[in-house]
Amino acid sequence: MQYSLYANKAPTGIAYLDALLYGGLKRGEAYLVAGEAGLGKTIFSLKFLKTGADIGEPGIYISVDEPSEDVKRGAYEALGWDLDAYEKQGRVIIYDFRTHFKLYSKEGAALTLDPRDVAKMIIDVIQRNKAKRVVIDPIAPLLITGHQDILWVREYLRELVFQLKRYKNTTTLLTSEIPTGESKVSRFGVEEYLAGGVLMLQLFEEPMMHHIFRVMYVRKMRWMPIPPIKLVYEIQRGEGIVIRGLLPDVLRYIQQGYQYGYYPYTTQ
Repeated sequence: MQYSLYANKAPTGIAYLDALLYGGLKRGEAYLVAGEAGLGKTIFSLKFLKTGADIGEPGIYISVDEPSEDVKRGAYEALGWDLDAYEKQGRVIIYDFRTHFKLYSKEGAALTLDPRDVAKMIIDVIQRNKAKRVVIDPIAPLLITGHQDILWVREYLRELVFQLKRYKNTTTLLTSEIPTGESKVSRFGVEEYLAGGVLMLQLFEEPMMHHIFRVMYVRKMRWMPIPPIKLVYEIQRGEGIVIRGLLPDVLRYIQQGYQYGYYPYTTQ
């Protein structure tokens, strides 16, 4: 039996990253995009959905802690992306799930959410829209369901991911915000074990040259030989995430006097 690392891939739309991933993310898997605040996790996710929509793959964006109108307004003002137009065409649908994941109390007793109920709500949205790409941004509020037991949280997430992965042609991104200054990969320390891949977004500070860069690297990609290299990226209007090159190359060009903003990158 023959296999190809390039088979059945969902391109992210980020050229250098897709080349590194042999064409993109494997379809039917769930992936974690993790990083501190301000690094572009939501923009990365919207780029993924927009790329899919542009090649005929409808997507859904599940907003867990931000009003859907704020997401659309931010995408238009910062990036020039008219998500309203995509939504009217049924190509990218944005759902405001905030009310589903708030804790309520009744007669002083906190109510909890059943992971099967949460999974069912999300699966219903996928089926209704025939979605090929799904973003849950962020994942943490889904796990704060009234239970403090980390083992219960792990089983909750396992059930959710299991249900999502039943749809072999639907690719899911889960975003996770890491508290500033911490070295964890995810908020609860279990998300990365259940995801098929983990993409880390970080800040890198070079004190000698007084430059701060946004960098990303692939920490995990199941059954794929991905090298542990750091890529410098920018957030650009119209494009979203744009890779500038390998971190050592960017540093070397700066040291040689090249202007960072014009650094030529290649996927070779």
